[in-house]
Amino acid sequence: MRVITQQVLGGPEVLTIVDAPEPQPLPTEVLVRVKAIGLNPLEALLRSGEFPPLMGRPPFVLGWDISGVVEEGSLTYRFRPGDEVFGMPLFPRAASAYAEVVSAPALHLVRKPASLSHVEAAALPVVGLTAWQGLVDLGGVTEGDRVLVHGGGGGVGHVAIQIAKALGAHVIATASGSKRKLVEGFGADEVIDYTAVDFTEAVRDIDVVLDTIGGDTVERSLEVLRPGGHLVTAVAEGDSEIAAKYEAAGMRFSGIAVDPDPVALRGLVELVEQGRLRVHVQETFPFERVADAHRLLDGGHLQGKLVLTV
Repeated sequence: MRVITQQVLGGPEVLTIVDAPEPQPLPTEVLVRVKAIGLNPLEALLRSGEFPPLMGRPPFVLGWDISGVVEEGSLTYRFRPGDEVFGMPLFPRAASAYAEVVSAPALHLVRKPASLSHVEAAALPVVGLTAWQGLVDLGGVTEGDRVLVHGGGGGVGHVAIQIAKALGAHVIATASGSKRKLVEGFGADEVIDYTAVDFTEAVRDIDVVLDTIGGDTVERSLEVLRPGGHLVTAVAEGDSEIAAKYEAAGMRFSGIAVDPDPVALRGLVELVEQGRLRVHVQETFPFERVADAHRLLDGGHLQGKLVLTV
């Protein structure tokens, strides 16, 4: 099989395609013939060395988001050969998903609904689980809550808007003016163009803020929360100084360390099947053009997700 690996840290050009032996599934694992691979900004940071290594030093194979077809499962009762599945196996440990074949714990996968293509399914797990765990598990969003989503046009953000709406919340999203129509299309009740308006002057009495931006956005969000409100961040989870400021102000502060929760994955599938959740793929790239895809990742400001097809 072919895998995309790197021998050194660096720019997109360090990603190379090589031949490798197929992995052998352990008990309770399945062998998946990959059809599509979702790409995430974290992978660009790991490739370049800008993020603390989760997998040690190179060589390594990046990637977690996969959709494909089960080829083999030794002792698992969950799937049979031919089943179409998707998920985010093993995160934050290496899943080596930039590959034509992946061995993954069956528990970390779910059946792909017929209404999702492999491309769409591969785009969903990391961003969908992050948004679900932020809003449902940590945020406890319920009907009537006012939810502010920072980065509403991005991967996590556009899924978070739809999950919050499905929970019955009034959703406000920040996004650049160029993404306004996209964000409104996902159901945001209000859109704040952060390039033209200071969100701290535009909203108040927010129950839950979901942050996907980081930087001073996290601290400034303290100004828009109602008393006892809750900030959930996907990018500043380890900032103990900011957490202390929230606690001192009587607010809650939580960080998401996303994990491959099959219950949440099935919750996402249920929303998809109800027609209440869709994932936006900005662009797809063939396996061989992974470097081009990573150049887009490096540029940031994406609309939704990028996906490799295999």
